[in-house]
Order: sequence, then structure tokens, then C-alpha cells
Amino acid sequence: MHIDLPVIWAAIIGFGVFLYVMLDGFDLGIGLIFPFFDREGEREVMLNTVAPVWDGNETWMVLGGACLYAVFPVAYSVLLPATYLPIIAMLCGLIFRGVAFEIRAKARRTQHLWDLAFIAGSGVATFAQGVILGSLLQGIDVRDGKFVGGPFDWFSPFNLFTGIGLLLTYATLGCGWLLMKTEGELQRRMAVLMRPLTLCLAVTVGIVSVWTLLGQPGVAARWLSMPNLLFFLPVPVLVLACVVGILVAVKRGAERLPFLLTLAIVFLGYSGLLISIFPNIIPPSLDIWAASAPRSSQVFTLVGAAIVIPIILTYTVLAYWVFRGKVRQGDEGYH
Repeated sequence: MHIDLPVIWAAIIGFGVFLYVMLDGFDLGIGLIFPFFDREGEREVMLNTVAPVWDGNETWMVLGGACLYAVFPVAYSVLLPATYLPIIAMLCGLIFRGVAFEIRAKARRTQHLWDLAFIAGSGVATFAQGVILGSLLQGIDVRDGKFVGGPFDWFSPFNLFTGIGLLLTYATLGCGWLLMKTEGELQRRMAVLMRPLTLCLAVTVGIVSVWTLLGQPGVAARWLSMPNLLFFLPVPVLVLACVVGILVAVKRGAERLPFLLTLAIVFLGYSGLLISIFPNIIPPSLDIWAASAPRSSQVFTLVGAAIVIPIILTYTVLAYWVFRGKVRQGDEGYH
């Protein structure tokens, strides 16, 4: 029986990227809403909610990048030069926020500067990821398996707007996470912030969706042709339902549901991306089969992935289970 390894690997990498967006999304989102909370002890509580897990969340990005390099080397060799500057900006942002996370707990006189580094690092990393996402949606110029565009092709209105869209997405995720993990006045202020963030996110998702359909005829044909329209229509309908659900849940004082529904929006948006580009790994022309490494390399790497991924999943679930529950001011912090 022939096993289509490129499809299996596309699923593995897609799964890893989604887990990164889901887990590191609310982690980065905390940095994005940091400027709105500066009362005594608030920022310490916000950071303590992710202190045990934040660096583990980034494991999935490393896994996705390594798998892309090993299994789809042609895609890697195209994506890197096409988005070189945003990738470097993202890595610099992640470094800044990581260093700030480690040092601000010990700093006293310069703590406000490390807060700024944490905010800026979170913002730059998130915006750069959004630009890379926009580049994939917009399409990358590829000829004979090589990138033939310019170094600033990523700098376009659509890509910059998707960067803003991802900022709103992560900020909403972060707000929902803190709504679930905090209590008292801080939780109440999170609920107040959650409503406008959700509405802005809904508007941004709508604009990006319409802009993509208008700018990419191939994507429009896939979504709007029959019977595809009937199959794919639940995606935008469910996004609207989740938005309404978040607003109602926040009004009723629910703690977990807003975060879970925001995760659902992220999942639906990710599903929409896959619907739009699959089986291309680099739209509009490079598919997963053309970008694949030799079959022997895929089999060898798959054995390693079968060992490593369950281990990563196990310690990730264990970490979140051990540190479940509310985080309160005065709790043992990140020291």
C-alpha cells in the first residue's frame, strides 16, 4: 500500500503550527495588552499566569521550522528569502521579550525599561508573523522551485494589514486567557477590554477575508464555486457565532468560555487558510509534492517525529495541568 508521505507531513507541520499559534498566541497577547495594565502588582500577576509555560510554547515553532527544512526543503528555500526581513524581525522580537521576561523580575530601577522591551518584543514578533502569513495568502513568486521576487515583496498593504490582524488576534487571546486565570478587579478590567478587542477582531477578519477573495481569483473560485460554497459556508458562520458567543459570555460573567471561543475563532481562521491554499505549501504554484524531500528522508524523519512529538505533547499537557487554576497577587512569581 502506497502511503502519501507529503500529505502526512503537511498534516504534522500544520498541527504543529496551529499549536504554536494557539499556545504562544495568548502568551504574546499578554505583552500586547501590557500597556493597559500598570497598577501595583497587575503586571506581575499577568506574567505569572504564563511563567511556567511560555518558553515551552515556543517549542512548536522550532519543531515546525525544523520539519519544514527537513521534509519540504524547496518550500524552506523559497519562504526564507521571500520573507527574510520579517523572519529576522520576528526572531529579534522573541529574543527581546524572552530576555525581558527573565530580567524584569530581578530589576528594580530599570523594570519599566524591561516592560517596554517585553511590549515591543511581543508586538514586533506578532506583527512579523502576520506579515509572513499575509505573504503566503498573497502568493510568492516561484519559478523552477526558486524564489524570483524581490527582498521587499512582503511589504504590501495587504501583508501589513494581516500583521495588524494578528496583533488583534493575539491580544484577544491574551485577554481571554487572563480573564480565565485572574480574579477581582484585574479580571473585571479584562472583561471590559475583551469586548472591544473581540469586535475589532471580527471586523479585521471580515476585511482580510473579503480582501483575499477580491485579490486572489483562485481562492475566490475555490470558496465561491458550487458545491464548495455549501461545504465551506459553516466557517464564516461559525466565526460570527463565536464572536456573538464571546460578547454574551463576557456580559454574563463567564470566565472560561470567552477564551475557548477565541481559540475556536483561531481554529476557524486557520482552517480557512488551509482551505484557501492546500495542497500548495507556497501559493500560488508550489505544492507539497513538488516541495518534498526524497522519500527516504521523509521516512527517516517521520520515525524521529513519532518519538519526539508525543513527548512534547505529554510535557505540555502536564505543565498546563500542574499549573492550572487562578493566579493571585502575592503568589510565588517568576524568580
